[in-house]
Amino acid sequence: MKAPYSRFYISPEDYLAGERVSPIKHEYRQGHVYAMVGAKKSHVILASNLTTLLNVYLQDSPCLVMSSDMKVRLEAADCYYYPDVVVTCDERDLSTTEDFIRFPTLVIEILSDSTAAFDRGDKFADYKFADYQTVPTLREYVLVNQAEMALECYRLTAEGWVGQRYGVGDTVRFESVGLECAIATLYQKVPGTAAG
Repeated sequence: MKAPYSRFYISPEDYLAGERVSPIKHEYRQGHVYAMVGAKKSHVILASNLTTLLNVYLQDSPCLVMSSDMKVRLEAADCYYYPDVVVTCDERDLSTTEDFIRFPTLVIEILSDSTAAFDRGDKFADYKFADYQTVPTLREYVLVNQAEMALECYRLTAEGWVGQRYGVGDTVRFESVGLECAIATLYQKVPGTAAG
C-alpha cells in the first residue's frame, strides 16, 4: 500500500462513489484512500493460475471465485480491499448486486516488494489491527511469493489462526474449499521459478 491519496477523511460512501468512476483502483482503509499500482507478469500469471484452478474445482459448488477486480468490505475494520483472488460461498454475497462482497471464505494475496509488509502486517497478522481477522466468515488467508516457489497459508482453527508454509515439491491444500494440488501447478509458466 502506498501513501494515501488524500490526508483528509473520506467516507466509505464517497470512496465507493469515486471508485465507480475512477480509471484506476484504490483501496480504502479507515477514511484514507490508496492508489494501487500495476502488477508484474509473474503476479498476473500466478493470479490467473489460482483463479483458473479454483474456478474449475468449484464449478459445481455454490462458491464464487473472483479476481482482483472485486472489492472485499471489512465492516469492523472499516476497509475495502482488492485481494488478488477471493472465494465466497455465502448466500448473502451470491445474491447481491453490490460491487463488493462482505463474507469471503478464502483470500489470496500475491506478494510484491511494495505490498508484502502490509499484506502480512496490518491486513492480517498484526494483532493490533489484523483487518482480515475481523471477518467472521474468513477461514483461510494465503500469501503467495511471486519471486520463488513459496506460499504461506493461515487457517482458522479451534486454537486460532495457524500458519503453514509450502515450498518446492510440496502439495498445497486450501482447506477452506478442499482443493489440493502440487505447488508446481500454481507456478506453471511463472518466469524465474522452478515451474516457469
